[in-house]
Amino acid sequence: MTAAPTPRDTWLTQPHHDGSERYVSNQRPRLGDVVELLLRVPLENDVDAVHVRTSPDGEQEFVAAKLVLTTDVDAWWGASLTCHNPVTTYRFLLSGGPRQYAWLNGTGVHGRDVPDASDFRLLAHDAPPPAWAEGAVVYQVFPDRFARSAGADQREPPDWALPADWADEVDTRPGRIAKQLYGGDLDGVTEHLDHLERLGVDVVYLTPFFPARSNHRYDAASFEAVDPVLGGADALRRLTRAAHQRGMKVLGDFTTNHTGDAHEWFLSASGPGGESAPERDYYIWEDGDYVGWLGVSSLPKLNHRSEQLRTKLFEHPTGVVRHWVADSSDSGGLDGWRVDVANMTGRWRGTDLNHEVARQMRDSMARWAPEALLVGEHVHDYTVDLPGDGWHGVMNYAGFCKPVWTWLRDAESDPSFLGAPVPLPLLDAADVVETMRDFTSRIAWQSLVHSFNLVGSHDVTRVRTLVGGDGRGVDVAAGLLFTLPSMPMLTYGDEIGMEGRFGEDGRRPMPWNESDWDSRILEVYRGLIAARRSSSALRTGGLRWVHADGDSIVFLRETVTENALVHVSRAAHEPLSIDVRHLAGIEGGRPAYGLPLEVADGVVRLTATGPGVRAWTWIPRDDGASHPKR
Repeated sequence: MTAAPTPRDTWLTQPHHDGSERYVSNQRPRLGDVVELLLRVPLENDVDAVHVRTSPDGEQEFVAAKLVLTTDVDAWWGASLTCHNPVTTYRFLLSGGPRQYAWLNGTGVHGRDVPDASDFRLLAHDAPPPAWAEGAVVYQVFPDRFARSAGADQREPPDWALPADWADEVDTRPGRIAKQLYGGDLDGVTEHLDHLERLGVDVVYLTPFFPARSNHRYDAASFEAVDPVLGGADALRRLTRAAHQRGMKVLGDFTTNHTGDAHEWFLSASGPGGESAPERDYYIWEDGDYVGWLGVSSLPKLNHRSEQLRTKLFEHPTGVVRHWVADSSDSGGLDGWRVDVANMTGRWRGTDLNHEVARQMRDSMARWAPEALLVGEHVHDYTVDLPGDGWHGVMNYAGFCKPVWTWLRDAESDPSFLGAPVPLPLLDAADVVETMRDFTSRIAWQSLVHSFNLVGSHDVTRVRTLVGGDGRGVDVAAGLLFTLPSMPMLTYGDEIGMEGRFGEDGRRPMPWNESDWDSRILEVYRGLIAARRSSSALRTGGLRWVHADGDSIVFLRETVTENALVHVSRAAHEPLSIDVRHLAGIEGGRPAYGLPLEVADGVVRLTATGPGVRAWTWIPRDDGASHPKR
């Protein structure tokens, strides 16, 4: 058995396991459930024994796996594992051949001992993520900039606003950038749901709709109302009901970390008699003054040591969870939240209540609206903050967005990433995939597939600007976005080639004159989303890396009933040859997106004349193991 560092052109010959339904029998286990695990061991490895190492109650334990099937290509080993704790970590110990000792964990095969951080995980927490979310395509809307209904003309702009016409350029000057108001509203979103439906969107994610004193509304003045500038609560209800009628879900955006300094709570806490007001404890105070998030005085930071605050937010009938989230499919409520600055919530100096707050919010949602989704914003290493009992997933900046940027960014530009002091490097595919594997190996599969993969957002450079050139780099970014495991999230206008050098510059009004659209990019997005929707493998399959070097990445998505091979290239490259022996049945497949594959003489030959993406799906031959029925 070979346990040396894995050459990247031999990944298909290496033992493989992931947390998908192909290899794990129960995707939503509860405490005490017995879960069946499968391990695929290509015969090249000469393995004669497999054990599963786990650590119930903190002490390691070994379970012997059984050889359940041998095919012409693979040996399949199976083992039963009991979910004794809410998080059950495990790895495989393989023995046989010239090397008698090798571990398989989420980063691959190792001939030495490795830390537990990248072990596989089963989650058996209460309130598993909603089933509707896995594989869903998410569309982010910045309400002020997406669409303006006729009703917007009847509303007077608030006193803080600098009104702008829809065709005006974004004013990025200090003191004006957050005040420029284009007047987009929620009825405008409702009126353009046809566009999202044609695109293939499953979820509409709205940045904040609470009343505020900025166009971004992350400085909420109340959590109990919808900004009248957006049409008020009735407009939100019209939007959610219209979306639900089309089979779409709607997510809100909630800031658990801070409010605005015009929030009714803060006015009580800081005004006359504020020192004795109940709301005083809702905020953090030092040396007689309040603490602003990152020193921003308009964003006072919430104090989650206050039980009264957390009750008000998560438990009270008028709190954020119970008031806004749907308790039934026809209530007109939201289907979940994206949590702004989730990684900083509950953290200040010696206090760290982050996990406790995330757990409480999830628990409250589960009791009131068990089908609601909870996703946290996190822009760096989220792995220690995602144990699986708080947020269902995160915005995957670190494990997807940033590595994709380092592969596809315009070589002539110097993009920075969310305030980094130096430009991002330009890396080859091997480093990109290694980064992705490193991050995703440290969280449960359940958390990965309920996270937002993204190549841009309202906070960062637009992907069309990032890739530069003729725009075909967008095809590659979108190819990775819509074919890897996750909930892919795109920002309004990405699908028509909207540009922006940085976050606020990218918050341009959506042009609704189709002559201003990049129709080629639109067809790429439609085609890739359609391919994802039509393929069980691309939506919910496992992930086996096949090749990553220089300008090309190849990977395999697997279910019991369908496989998909995906090839993305950022530039022309020399032909790649993959032995069909490890892709049983691929000869009978079909193109799901892009050009057909060349399959002849026992190999799949992959070539590229430039940036591009293609996917091929097929029904695997009936020679693989299945989970035993229990």
